[in-house]
Amino acid sequence: MMADERREAMIDRQLRPTGVNDAGVLAAFRAIDRARFVPPAAEPLAYADAAVAIAPGRVLLEPMILGLLLTHARVRAGERVLVVGAGTGYSAAVLAAMGARVTALEVDAGLAATARGLVRDAEVVTGALEAGWPGNAPYDLILIDGAAAELPPALLAQGDGGRLAGVIVDGGVARATAGRIVGGRFAGTAFAETGAPVLPGFARAPAFVF
Repeated sequence: MMADERREAMIDRQLRPTGVNDAGVLAAFRAIDRARFVPPAAEPLAYADAAVAIAPGRVLLEPMILGLLLTHARVRAGERVLVVGAGTGYSAAVLAAMGARVTALEVDAGLAATARGLVRDAEVVTGALEAGWPGNAPYDLILIDGAAAELPPALLAQGDGGRLAGVIVDGGVARATAGRIVGGRFAGTAFAETGAPVLPGFARAPAFVF
């Protein structure tokens, strides 16, 4: 099956049946070849209904999960978006194809270098994920491209008044979630469970036991 056919199959079998029907989201998924963003050995899995490992402890989210996040985030052309944990840049490329002005933040220098080579219309920066990227703030949308058990105040401050979407871990369960940041606090609605690993810097601090 050719790449274009695999993309159409992904859209018809994974995205549309789960409620991803936004025309802009589907057009962006159709425009970006997901296979370019995975390691060569994982290329046969690029369009599978599963997360794909791109480095130790790091994955590309399942197409369905990313599609739902972008649908519920209601991305609009021209918005300023921060992608946290951009990996090889797939989510950033999809957002750029939707017309967003994207800052793609990655802590792993190797992944960031790959993203710079693959994503044309986004600024790829390297730094601690939990710190965000204040130089381009404020953001209309922050996309956590992975899971987070904690949302650092410094990151939330960069999107105050805007929106956040990502996989939020609560009670040990990781759920795709989207909502708003108001007064430095995030309030969101969860809509799908997933198994995404927690991104570096977003683990919950151990509870103190006396």
